[in-house]
Amino acid sequence: MTARPPLPPFTLETALAKVQAAEDAWNTRDPERVALAYTEDSSWRNRDQFLTGRAAIVEFLHAKWQRELDYALRKELWSFHGNRIAVRFQYESRDSTGQWWRSYGNELWEFTDDGLMCRREASINDVRIAAAERRIFGPRPAHRRDDPPSPHPWTIGGLDDTPNG
Repeated sequence: MTARPPLPPFTLETALAKVQAAEDAWNTRDPERVALAYTEDSSWRNRDQFLTGRAAIVEFLHAKWQRELDYALRKELWSFHGNRIAVRFQYESRDSTGQWWRSYGNELWEFTDDGLMCRREASINDVRIAAAERRIFGPRPAHRRDDPPSPHPWTIGGLDDTPNG
């Protein structure tokens, strides 16, 4: 098994790096690439679905990104301790009818000693938005990666990618 640094136990710096690496991978919308961050027998809860193993994760992500078009994600570190990280996130996508959605969620992650995620639990809520309300446009720009967390409870630091954001 190949190690996936940063490795636990996490520090603030390594937890932030792990969160950014996850955001970057998910924004590729490449199920095989994303799945490499998880153990072969990784256990997932995503909303009301329960999955076990990389193959199930890949299948799930293929279906997800066929439904959630133009998907773009932001993650933010919420807390960490030892081999666990909690994040909050938002993503935007549109469905096949053109309706835009913003999805808000929290994830709990548990890692093995070699830095692979062995457990992921995600709770997610979706809000219908107008195209004019969008604020996430593709992967986070490099110049926004170190933005501090937003003081507003419904936004995530560096979230607004509009030219004036």
